[in-house]
Amino acid sequence: MRTRKCLRVFGIWLGLALLTGAPAAVSEEEVLTIRITRSIEGAEPIAVVPFRWQGGEQAPERVAQIVADDLARTGRYVPIPFADLPGRPARADEVDFSDWRILGAANLVIGHVERPQPDLYQITFRLFDVFRGGQIAGYEFPAVTRGELRRVAHRISDIIYEALTGERGAFDTRIAYVTERRSGEGQRHYALQVADSDGHNPFTILDSTQPVLSPAWSPDGQRLAYVSYEGQEPRIFIQNLSTGERSLISDFPGLNGAPAWSPDGERLALTLSKDGNPELYILDLASRRLRRVTQNSSIDTEPAWSPDGSSLAFTSDRSGRPQIYTVDVVGGKPVRLTFEGRYNARPRYSPEGNELAFVHQVGHEFRIAVVDLESGEIRVLTETELDESPSFAPNGSMILYATIENGISTLAAVSTDGRMRQQLGVQQGAVREPAWSPFRRP
Repeated sequence: MRTRKCLRVFGIWLGLALLTGAPAAVSEEEVLTIRITRSIEGAEPIAVVPFRWQGGEQAPERVAQIVADDLARTGRYVPIPFADLPGRPARADEVDFSDWRILGAANLVIGHVERPQPDLYQITFRLFDVFRGGQIAGYEFPAVTRGELRRVAHRISDIIYEALTGERGAFDTRIAYVTERRSGEGQRHYALQVADSDGHNPFTILDSTQPVLSPAWSPDGQRLAYVSYEGQEPRIFIQNLSTGERSLISDFPGLNGAPAWSPDGERLALTLSKDGNPELYILDLASRRLRRVTQNSSIDTEPAWSPDGSSLAFTSDRSGRPQIYTVDVVGGKPVRLTFEGRYNARPRYSPEGNELAFVHQVGHEFRIAVVDLESGEIRVLTETELDESPSFAPNGSMILYATIENGISTLAAVSTDGRMRQQLGVQQGAVREPAWSPFRRP
């Protein structure tokens, strides 16, 4: 009975995490595919030339293709097809800008990949302003291993994006998510996985026959906190992605859920029902000292730290229906943030702390919305029927979330102005509970 009650609480307040359905089998190493469903009107053409390969045999990665795909995913740029390019320059002295002006592309990316040693690669790229005929950015990555080539391509995309927009790129980041599949015997399997931001290089953190929920990245991007129902009871674990080391963090009687890291990485906010109904607590990870933050007869859950670490946004039904509140981390009287709509839940702060993304009910549909914390204005960003689990990109440009397509849970991303949308999913099966990582270390 205890387990069923805990599952019911999760189902109501933790973003509809245990959606019904019987997904088909999905490979643990299946790559998330990305389909752009809406681009920004007037997206700018850009020419990305295939990088010249100087190493014999076949290049291990198509670096220019990765860069072009990254830029296309922003919706701001339309890479010109390789077949339509007037040439294949790899160095600055090989570029005739008059040829490229005819294409109407404002910018040109060229580069080359060399292999000075059998297991090392050197990548050089340049970004040009076609109409001015000058270089905007350029960089050389020496001594790169084969396994690092794809990441270097994402770093090139970040440099290009920042040079063109003034905004830091988020291509060299990762996403965590949960997949669900059925074995040949019909048993459900849940896998907590991590992949590059474009869905490539997936690897499994945990595979279980019991539900896995609420993955949350540590601020340094090295660890994940999550909820696992191993043993039929919800418990919170922290796992180091590099070493695989896993620690049991919270195993109190009743509900252990919704972990959220403090900005300094030293504490976890979480939801516990050990003293009765679900309330917010803060756990100091070094001392394991626990402090209760909220005290109310209603359900308080889904905490999110403000970027400055001073307060928590959370979901509560203390007004009769789920709405979003904030409370100081030292406690005190919560302040209600949302008043528009019958259901508002799963708040997540933008990196700048000026906005909150959340799940907002519109009629009978649940969509992703953003509220401006200064003006109180709410913008609904999605048009689908059942959206959940919003997560900001670390540069604040996009929001990753889970949604339903053809009866199967999948992932999607939307720009914070709603003008750009993507669909991300595996070929078969269900994927949900997304979390976008912080910026990665160089």
